Amino acid sequence: MPPRLPNPGRQGAALGALLAVSLVLSGVGSPHPAWADAPGWRFPTAGLPQVLRGFAPPRYDWLPGHRGVDLALVAGQAVRAAADGTVTFAGPVAGQEVITVSHGELRSTYEPVEPAVAVGDKVGAGDVLGWLEPLTGHCGRTCLHWGVLRGETYLDPLSLVDLGPPILLPLGPPVLTAWPVQPVPWLLRPAGGQP
Repeated sequence: MPPRLPNPGRQGAALGALLAVSLVLSGVGSPHPAWADAPGWRFPTAGLPQVLRGFAPPRYDWLPGHRGVDLALVAGQAVRAAADGTVTFAGPVAGQEVITVSHGELRSTYEPVEPAVAVGDKVGAGDVLGWLEPLTGHCGRTCLHWGVLRGETYLDPLSLVDLGPPILLPLGPPVLTAWPVQPVPWLLRPAGGQP
């Protein structure tokens, strides 16, 4: 009796189903990705920053939560407009310098940033708004808190930045196959052939 080998059709179907679920959950192929509502958005820094703390909104408005993202930057580093807009606020809030830029129905906020802009200034995506102030205790290190609002609703700023399609990576070491190195004669016989 020949050795029993894995059924490649069954494995292929399982991998296909896993890939389909991954693509649906990641939004690839979605006709309306989140960043499509805000074309031209970018990170408010030069390059791709490290995210120290992600968006974690509270269940109810009056509960504590994290209504933005914290990005690892260095004190004095330039903070840039995430999209084209108009500066609608630049000044202290609770002892911390904050800049707000309006982009139509969306508003972006940046703190703690020493302003290089004034209320009414028009800015383009990537224009310098100011410079990151030193450690404030918010992150436990120097960081930029970047927030986005639509009306009174906070949004995840990272959902507005087009990062491109997701890249699926393996979770572990390469899988060894059970297929023999040399072809086995009974595998080569034509379909419906005699043993």
